[in-house]
Amino acid sequence: MINVIIAEDDFRVAQIHEAYLAEVEQMNVVGKASNAKETLELMDKQKVDLILLDVYMPDKLGTDLLKIIRENYPEVDIIMITAATDKTFINKALNYGVEHYLVKPITIERFKDTMEQYKKKKKLFSTVTEVNQDLLDTLFGRADKEMEKPLLPSGIDFVTLKKVREIIASETDGITSEKVGKKMGASRTTARRYLEYLVGTNEATSEHVYGIVGRPERRYYPK
Repeated sequence: MINVIIAEDDFRVAQIHEAYLAEVEQMNVVGKASNAKETLELMDKQKVDLILLDVYMPDKLGTDLLKIIRENYPEVDIIMITAATDKTFINKALNYGVEHYLVKPITIERFKDTMEQYKKKKKLFSTVTEVNQDLLDTLFGRADKEMEKPLLPSGIDFVTLKKVREIIASETDGITSEKVGKKMGASRTTARRYLEYLVGTNEATSEHVYGIVGRPERRYYPK
């Protein structure tokens, strides 16, 4: 679970962002702050992974909080959500390693997409054991379209994964790893590895059902 603080002086906007977050899995709002003082107090009291930070606060600019947050809470991630488009603010956000900078008003689609990308990046860094240039390019970003191809764990091939995605997407009633293996021309073990990866990345679900002979079998469903 990712614990989130919303630092926003307009309570109506804060409520909207809280409602948006409620639609994003594994994200939990642990507090809302309407000014810089309340923001820092919340960060002292709560275990925080991510802060959604506005620039315009009544007692201090959100960008002025960046230095304090980085010095005292170095592991907390920051996403700016603000109406401020001044290059000075944006430059400061970049210098202090802000994850993303979103300009209000923001649609729920853009909000959710940003949060999902943030979650994927965080999960990737926590699960990969070996650091290489592909990982660094993914974490720090590159403009090349080539870099949009996701970094996958060992044993998962991009082309095969795409094929498994297509197979499971067409099976609304669910499918076993054995049948997926036959469709993709691979063993049941290989198929299961890809299916379990899709379950782990929240792209599919699975459940045990009883087959014709009465033995339970694991079936996979598109999400």
